[in-house]
Amino acid sequence: LLLVVYHLQSRSRPIPSSQVAALPAMAAAAQRLLAASTKIVGVGRNYVAHAKELGNPVPKEPVLFLKPTSSFLHAGVATAAVEVPEPLESLHHEVELAVVISRRARDVPEASAMDFVGGYALALDMTARDLQSVAKSTGLPWTLAKAQDTFTPISAVVPKSAVPNPDDLELWLKVDDELRQKGPTSDMIFKVPFLISYISSIMTLMEGDVILTGTPEGVGPVRIGQKIKAGITGLIEAEFDVQRRSRTFSP
Repeated sequence: LLLVVYHLQSRSRPIPSSQVAALPAMAAAAQRLLAASTKIVGVGRNYVAHAKELGNPVPKEPVLFLKPTSSFLHAGVATAAVEVPEPLESLHHEVELAVVISRRARDVPEASAMDFVGGYALALDMTARDLQSVAKSTGLPWTLAKAQDTFTPISAVVPKSAVPNPDDLELWLKVDDELRQKGPTSDMIFKVPFLISYISSIMTLMEGDVILTGTPEGVGPVRIGQKIKAGITGLIEAEFDVQRRSRTFSP
């Protein structure tokens, strides 16, 4: 079960009253962007403390990986839940600020990168850590660990106008009411404008594409039967269950 609470304000400053009347239309337009999404670009190790907690070096340039849009788990779908595939017993939670691109972006200068943002969302980069560790040790891609169905839960999209400063947000995550992750987006090593510019110099970003900007420290396992609640303080929340994936056949 997924529950979304949309507060429509930033952590540091409420939305100007002149924009309040237009918010429903802006929110609907922002939400429609996800329907056009062609890819999810993940940014790894973008918080110093998270890189260190996993024993990874702090990167000098962004660490990128791709996830398919089939991994989205949209908030508000009553029958949806994060699925743990056999034989795994748990997945690791990673709470992230998601940036939703508004239009085609290629070789975008950092100075104008924010012109290509359509909105923001709360997202989770669910990770099969055991599979990722094996992939990393053998030099293989992280696809099996990051790209499976339901591995990218994502909230409703918040219009860009509702977030005056994406560097002034606070991410948090609880498992069964236990606080696991909490950290400010100001701790990101590579900020949103730089990420858009950097990624667009490598691959064209299309309307609706999503950038997962990294996770603060505190990642850990979540098991079948547990509940995750996560949010961006003062802006949006989502909660969902974790269940075993049921397959009709064994591959």
